[in-house]
Amino acid sequence: MAACYLARAGRDVLVLEQLDRPGGGSRTEETVAGYRFDLHSAAHNIINMTDIPAELDLAGAGLEYQEMDPFSIAIHADGRRVRFHRSVEATVESIAEESPSEAEAYRRFIDKAVPIVRTLLPAIRGDTSPRVLPAQAANALRAMRSQPMMTARDVMSPYDSLLRRWLPSDLTRGPVAAFAAHAGVGPTVPGGALFAFWQAVYHLFGQWHGRGGAQNLTDALVARLRSLGGELRCSAAVARIEAPAGRVRAVVLESGERIPAEAVITAMDPKIALLGLLDPPLGGEAGADLAAARRSNVVQALVHVATDRLPDYPNNRPGDWNGLQSYVDRLEDLTKAWVQSEAGRLPDHLPLYAFTPSAIDASLAPTGHHTVYLACPAAPSTVEGGWPARREEFVERCLDTVEARAPGFRASVRGVAAWTPDEMERVERWPGGHPMYLDIALDQLGPFRPTRRLGGWRTPIAGLYISGAGTNPSGGIAGTPGRQAARTLLADHT
Repeated sequence: MAACYLARAGRDVLVLEQLDRPGGGSRTEETVAGYRFDLHSAAHNIINMTDIPAELDLAGAGLEYQEMDPFSIAIHADGRRVRFHRSVEATVESIAEESPSEAEAYRRFIDKAVPIVRTLLPAIRGDTSPRVLPAQAANALRAMRSQPMMTARDVMSPYDSLLRRWLPSDLTRGPVAAFAAHAGVGPTVPGGALFAFWQAVYHLFGQWHGRGGAQNLTDALVARLRSLGGELRCSAAVARIEAPAGRVRAVVLESGERIPAEAVITAMDPKIALLGLLDPPLGGEAGADLAAARRSNVVQALVHVATDRLPDYPNNRPGDWNGLQSYVDRLEDLTKAWVQSEAGRLPDHLPLYAFTPSAIDASLAPTGHHTVYLACPAAPSTVEGGWPARREEFVERCLDTVEARAPGFRASVRGVAAWTPDEMERVERWPGGHPMYLDIALDQLGPFRPTRRLGGWRTPIAGLYISGAGTNPSGGIAGTPGRQAARTLLADHT
C-alpha cells in the first residue's frame, strides 16, 4: 500500500518480499489441490470504509469486491438460528423469530454502538483533517448523551461483561462475541468492548469478499504499483537494515546483496524490524518501550476443508452461507477457551466459525464443490505437546463441531489442510503465528501502536518508517498504516 502511494508521488520504489509470492496473510492458495483458500484474511471490511481503493483506482487494476449479506449467521447446536443482515431491521426480525425481547435488546445495543464507532472512524481511516472534527464531536456527544459514566464504563470494559449487561442471553451474546474475537481480542481484556461495539460497523459498511479470494486485493496492488513505475522483488528476505550514525543507508538481503536507500518503510513486525534487523538496534527508551510491547499466547488456527457440497444446516435458507457462520453457542465457552489457550492448552470446547466463500464465488472450487474455511479464534500459539503432535486432534475436533451442526458434513469432505500457528510462524515469519504481530489492547492501539513513541510511523532513525499490522491504528485489512507511513515519509522528504 505504501509503495503505491510513494510511486504515485513519483518516487523510485522497490518492494522487497521474503516469500516467492506477495501478499502475506492476504494470499489465496491451493492448500488442497483444485481448491483455493484464503490463508488468513477471509473477509475485508476496514479497507472498504476508506477511500483508499478509489484513490488508487484498484478497481481499474482488477479489484472486485462482493458483499456478504447476511454477514453472519449463528448456528446454535440446539437448532436455533440468528441471521445478521446488513440491515438492522432484518436482523432484529431474525432475532425476534427466537426471542422478541432479545431482538429489541440487540437493537438498543446497536443504537448505542453506532455513535461510538463513528467517533473512531476518522482515526481508523487515517483522516485527521479539521473537516472531520464537527461530525466526530457530534458522534462523541451522542454516545455520551445518556448516562455518560455508564458509557465510559462500557467502553473501557471487557466485552465479556459488556455483552452480559446489554444482551439477555447467548442467543446473541455468543455470535457477537465470535465476531469480537475475530479481531484477536480476548473476552476479558479491558477495553475489548470496542470490538463488540464494532458489530455496528458490519451493519453500517457491510462485510466484503474479494472475488477470487483475498489475493484479488494483493494482485490489484501489485498491478497498480507496476503501472506507477514501482518494482516488486520476491524471494528477497532482508537480513539487515544498515543505519550507522542514526540514519538509514542501505538494506542488506540474506543473499548478501546490499541495496542503498535514502528511506525505508518496513511493514513487518516492528519488534523484528527495529530490534532484530536494524543495525545498530533501536536503543534507549524507544527501544525499551518496543521490547516491552506484548503478544499473548492466543492466536487463530485454521482448517481448510474441500467439500462436494455446502454444510447442510437443518432448516437452512438461501444466503445462510454468504458470510461468517458462528458455532460459538455460549460466551462462557469463548472466555474459558481464551484462558486455557493462554496457558498453552487446547481448549476443552473449541470456539469455531466458518466461511464458505465458494457459495458466492464459484472461482474458488471445481464446479459443484466448495471451500469451507474453519477458524478457531482462541487457539494456543504454543500448545502442550507441540502443534505437530496435536494438529490431527485439532482438525478432527473442528470437523466434529461442523458435523454436529450439519449432519453428513464429514461425508462431503474431499480434502483437508491445517494451517496452525507453528506453520504460520515458519512460513510467514509471524512471531508465534500472530498475523497482527502485537496484541490489540487499549495501550497498543491507535497512537499507542506499537508504542507511543512510534505511533506516528516515524522512528528515531532518520529515513526509517514503520507500517503494517503492528502500527497505528490497528491490524487487519485496512491500508491505513501504509498510506499514513507513505504520507509521513513524503512530508519529511519534500
